[in-house]
Amino acid sequence: MKIPRHLWLLAFLALASLAVAENKPKLTLDEFFNAVSYPAVALSPDGNSVVIATERADWDQQIFRTDLWLYRDDAKNGSLIQLTQSGHDIDPKWSPDGRWIAFRSERKPSSDKDSDSGSSDDKDDKGDISQIYLISPAGGEAFPVTQGQEEVHTFSWSADSRTIYFATRNPWTKSQKDDYKKQWKDVVQYRTAERGDTIFALDVAAALARHAAAPAKLSEKELSDAEKESDLTPGARPLATSPLRIDDMVTSPDGAKLAFVTNAVNQRQEKFEDVEIYALDLTSSNHTPRQLTHNQAVEVRPHWANDSRHVFFTVEVGDVSGPYRDLQPHLYWVDSEKPDAEKPGESSAIEQWSKDFVGAVDHYSVTADSVLASARLGTEVSAYSVTQPKQSLHKLNSWDGTYETLSSTTHSPRVAFVYSSLQKPTEVYLADSADKLDQARPITSFNHLFTERDLPQGKPYRWKADDGTMIEGMLIYPPGSFESGKPEAKHLPMLTFIHGGPADADGNHFEADWYQWAALAATNGWLVFEPNYRGSAGYGDKFLQQIVPVIVSRPGKDILEGIDALVKDGIADADHLTIGGYSYGGYMTNWLITQTTRFKAAVTGAGAVEHVGNWGNDDTTYDDAYFLGGRPWEAQQRYHDEAAIFQIDKVKTPTHMVGGANDIRVAVLEDYLLEHALYSLGIPNKLLIFPGEGHGLGKNPWHGKIKVREELIWLQKYGGVPAVNDRH
Repeated sequence: MKIPRHLWLLAFLALASLAVAENKPKLTLDEFFNAVSYPAVALSPDGNSVVIATERADWDQQIFRTDLWLYRDDAKNGSLIQLTQSGHDIDPKWSPDGRWIAFRSERKPSSDKDSDSGSSDDKDDKGDISQIYLISPAGGEAFPVTQGQEEVHTFSWSADSRTIYFATRNPWTKSQKDDYKKQWKDVVQYRTAERGDTIFALDVAAALARHAAAPAKLSEKELSDAEKESDLTPGARPLATSPLRIDDMVTSPDGAKLAFVTNAVNQRQEKFEDVEIYALDLTSSNHTPRQLTHNQAVEVRPHWANDSRHVFFTVEVGDVSGPYRDLQPHLYWVDSEKPDAEKPGESSAIEQWSKDFVGAVDHYSVTADSVLASARLGTEVSAYSVTQPKQSLHKLNSWDGTYETLSSTTHSPRVAFVYSSLQKPTEVYLADSADKLDQARPITSFNHLFTERDLPQGKPYRWKADDGTMIEGMLIYPPGSFESGKPEAKHLPMLTFIHGGPADADGNHFEADWYQWAALAATNGWLVFEPNYRGSAGYGDKFLQQIVPVIVSRPGKDILEGIDALVKDGIADADHLTIGGYSYGGYMTNWLITQTTRFKAAVTGAGAVEHVGNWGNDDTTYDDAYFLGGRPWEAQQRYHDEAAIFQIDKVKTPTHMVGGANDIRVAVLEDYLLEHALYSLGIPNKLLIFPGEGHGLGKNPWHGKIKVREELIWLQKYGGVPAVNDRH
């Protein structure tokens, strides 16, 4: 039979494509840690420009740089230029008229000199103070419009672009700071020295005039006595005070109201009433904030609806409808003109949107006629739209993967967003409208190098738990072992890599950092198993809540049963099993090495081994008590039974540990406790402590790189798998 010429051509092209894929080099450790992330994306009011915040490692300065870039749709393919280069610029927000971009920065103005830090709780060790800067999208240098020793916590433009509202800690005069320092020296008054915030209004035109007249900060000699005494931004007018910290604020479209979310001044989640939404009437002479919510939830991401009456928000942890429960993030709004229920059972001004959606709403953005949302369902995070509270979410995309950080405007149909999948590195995309997401074009290419590397492939994997519940996870295969048209590789050495949270999930997205390094582990020869155990998001609130009060034992069973299924299916090699995780993934790793001796090696970080001390140190205390059925004295047996330390004598697994020296979320004492226990038992172990780091390793990029480098070495040494370069 004669084969048509076009079929020969197609076959040739397919083989050529396969050859190119096989010739791609593997990802290296250095390349992996040069990935760029996009913490913020902001579409301009007219939809023709996008401000993009990038974060990348600066190895010489030993910091993570955060800079702003501007994409302009002013040429055939658009142009991308760098707006700022200080390495400390975050939170970009367009003025509604599109003339300015405001952002927060910890950069030090060029005219600044070392100044007296004032009170002992000023940020001497941090260095510079976060202030608001302006920059024109047409070009020019950024310049500060606020100043002082108090950092700006949050800010918002007025609807007419004439005013910037911002919040700082209630400022002290120089005399107050001097008196405090004289009395207390370097002593820390825990709680008793804390103070709340003040909301200020700053006239933009006056600030611009001051900058034009004296762009550099005035020297001490040029200041009046009143200005020397004050720590206020010149021209800033106080509007209202709060005994709490103000974390986020937004102005209503009609310019009449300011909504804001409060938090504890020490940012520890200890009292439900610390985190609520308030509204300030900007048209009234009475600037007393009015409380809009009364619940046991942590509200985040406020945004006014177009009616200037309702305030959208999502919930990080907790429940808006009654006693504290950990639920998935959902989308809500609260009626600012209707008092919310102050007691459970009373009529509430809060309404949940798309209540029938099983998954978790991660991000959202308000358009002229709808709400766009990126929401997790299983291992996929898709883009959705909805126009009414009781409607179901309507899926917009056909690309598989993860959509994040949606940005839209009420004056343009365009949508900007961050997208990735296992084999598509993270980039920012721009679509002409929400119904054309699949025609979106990438407007960044900072991670292009990864497209030239032989990246691992993966797929979801499902198994049945002992109680009949279906559990899902991801399998990330070493390059070359899972390819189209080829049988899947079998009996692979496997790393069970456990996500944190617990209310998080692994799925179809590109990941490249110290916390999410499955792609690098797979490149080094490991089949990576990422289980979405009970307690994970994206599978319904009931699924999330089934770890209460069995905080580690129930998810532990899910994970071990998944490993059993993979071994039974011939996918994983029972003789080469390893395990690892960070944060809650560290909790689970610490627990599971007490439940079985089948793991040849473990890598764990920032995970508790007991719950009493962890409850006392943790800055999110009410979820600890919720997960374990009460505070330590109310659930003593549960605190004992769900703690790895009381079963630590069963451990035989060589264990590598890491922790941040300044970690509060999971205090570093937990790492020392585990190390001491393993050392006393004669179990091979190693502990790395990273100075200056908190729960996340976000200070010095070398810390995360060294962490993963040493974890890979540990897995190779004790997991019984030769190095990649030694395998054929």
